[in-house]
Amino acid sequence: MSLGSDRRQKTAQAELALGSRGEAPRAQRSGESRPATNEDVRLGNGHLMEAVVERSNVVKALKRVKQNKGSPGVDGMTVDELPKHLAEHWQEIREQLLEGTYQPKPVREAEIPKSGGGVRKLGIPTVLDRFVQQSILQVLQPMWDATFSKHSHGFRPGRNAHDAVCEAQRYIQAGKRVVVDVDLEQFFDRVNHDVLMGRLEKRISDKRMLGLIRRYLEAGIMANGVVMERYEGTPQGGPLSPLLANVLLDEVDKELERRGLSFVRYADDLNVYVGSKRAGEDAMQTLRRLYARLRLRINEAKSAVARPWERKFLGYSFWVAAGGVVRRRVAPKALEAMKDRVRNIASRNGGRSMKAVFAELRNYLEGWKQYFQLAETPRVFRDIDKWIRHRLRMVQLKQWKRGRTAYREMRRLGAADDVARQVAANTRRWWHNSAMLLHTALPTSYYDLQGVPRLAS
Repeated sequence: MSLGSDRRQKTAQAELALGSRGEAPRAQRSGESRPATNEDVRLGNGHLMEAVVERSNVVKALKRVKQNKGSPGVDGMTVDELPKHLAEHWQEIREQLLEGTYQPKPVREAEIPKSGGGVRKLGIPTVLDRFVQQSILQVLQPMWDATFSKHSHGFRPGRNAHDAVCEAQRYIQAGKRVVVDVDLEQFFDRVNHDVLMGRLEKRISDKRMLGLIRRYLEAGIMANGVVMERYEGTPQGGPLSPLLANVLLDEVDKELERRGLSFVRYADDLNVYVGSKRAGEDAMQTLRRLYARLRLRINEAKSAVARPWERKFLGYSFWVAAGGVVRRRVAPKALEAMKDRVRNIASRNGGRSMKAVFAELRNYLEGWKQYFQLAETPRVFRDIDKWIRHRLRMVQLKQWKRGRTAYREMRRLGAADDVARQVAANTRRWWHNSAMLLHTALPTSYYDLQGVPRLAS
């Protein structure tokens, strides 16, 4: 049997197990479970957990977890191993969920570097817990999403960061030329469990669901082989964390709406747009009070009341073109972070083949270009394109090392004899030479053929 057919068989076995009616807990056996409705929640009938383990929901959750891939948690189980595990143990897991006894495992601590320095801590749940969280998310999010503010764009179906940036641009264009830029201090690490559960209890009547979410919040963190208890925070890394963040911060959104303030939020990034510095200071004081109610703190060093073009929002900033038209641009810090990443990929001391450099650069730049496609600065992008190709020529020249090799390769690429000789005579002047005659053998069209995307196109 081929590897592909073996995987398909395992997936089919898992879906068969997930798709079967199974049995409800002994005290609740009353036919097949059904999805919860808003009416169920309003009346407090407590059918949420039945909706979580319902056939179509868990099959969909399994597919989503497989699509998202991701690293193993503390138990070492991979995404590819999950279908087989569910095929063997789903009935037991299902019964634990329905009885309210399912116990999540600790999350695995991981750190990723921030563009501005420091690290962001992630908590990686096991793939089984990611599957259970995804199943919960698919039940809760459709019921709650319509209740959230229209000015909230993070981790919501049909909304994205581009929508948030465009909304901010409209406020500035409308004359609100002062921004209250708020940065919360380690938001995901500082979420107070009791405060969050208090907000969830207003939305959830199913005690089993509340208990399971509480256990997810309190699951320990394994770092260096030691499990540490957690008393606050909802670690980034699980499917459920963004929804819980929106539930908590929606209270602030609603108060800002009540006060008639113009704002836009993406996860814990919040910008309020006002017409004067005085109004901005008043709004900042209001936000301090609102966040204090949630036991959250504003990072004063990273927050400010300023002009919009002096601040960044989701990697973007703004500028004023002719006629007073507000345009979007890549924020200077985001631009410098991109250059640092390109320098790292195309390092002259990297010791990798140019083919490997092209492949990594292509993957990175395609994603970067997709995200920053809203920027209205074609000249800036053309300059970056020139800089990237300048750097790639420098790396290529460094890899040729000797003049004899450079001469041979230049001739092979179609350079004239005198051009090849001039380049070969100065192979140690990597950056200088890469901006001079080397471009005749390595033009922009050459890098197009290698799949290096142009940002300005």
